[in-house]
Amino acid sequence: MSSSKTGIEWTDKTWNPTTGCTKVSPGCRNCYAEAITMRFSASFPTGFNFTIHRERLEQPKKWRTPSRIFVNSMSDLFHEDLDFGYLREIFAVMRDTPWHIYQILTKRAQKLATLADKLEWSENIWMGVSVESQQYTHRIEALKTVPAKVRFLSCEPLLGPLNLDLSLIDWVIVGGESGYQHRPIEPDWVREILAQTRESKVAFFFKQWGGNYSKAGGRMLDERIWDEMPVAWNEHKAKWTIRAVSSLKKLSKNQEQDNLLTLT
Repeated sequence: MSSSKTGIEWTDKTWNPTTGCTKVSPGCRNCYAEAITMRFSASFPTGFNFTIHRERLEQPKKWRTPSRIFVNSMSDLFHEDLDFGYLREIFAVMRDTPWHIYQILTKRAQKLATLADKLEWSENIWMGVSVESQQYTHRIEALKTVPAKVRFLSCEPLLGPLNLDLSLIDWVIVGGESGYQHRPIEPDWVREILAQTRESKVAFFFKQWGGNYSKAGGRMLDERIWDEMPVAWNEHKAKWTIRAVSSLKKLSKNQEQDNLLTLT
């Protein structure tokens, strides 16, 4: 299964140059990606074992519409079995497609911090870490050492209340767990995180309450949909919309010149 389509509300496409992972913390227990490999086993002949897909490496170059792309929705880009050379190739593709925004999310914050200064962080790369409970807030400190244009947190599945240091953080995503073995989320946990983002002037995105399936509880928090994005997203859209319009005008002008030459 190599489709780029996604139902994830905070992105437009997914790109999986690798699939498969291994569990590193309680947030992994009911992994949605693992469940997908089991449900669609014919599309994942190696199951949830870590697998490199070189045939997908160049995919984003074929996508001409500027998009937010979630990198490795079915894996972890900083998995211990990923060859560093291939990681650098992935970063090169992101650098060479500046019309896209790339959203990378990892639970392997220490490896991220170790490799960060060896990678090229073009301004279209956003880096995030998963923080499912207070025990894993140390991942945030590792993230802060990364020279990414946007740094973000994914507090999903949210498994308890969080007291966050949001300095140098641009965006917080919160969501409840989904699936028949989902662990319940408390509304006050979400409200407390929202309050912290308001105090720190950080964008807040509430993805879902969760339940037996992802859309079961909806997305409303106190009668409102919270779908804020970092300021960098609007800046990126404005930049590439202007460039697209400029390209169309240039193309139109060239076509007019060709028409005149034909008439004469």
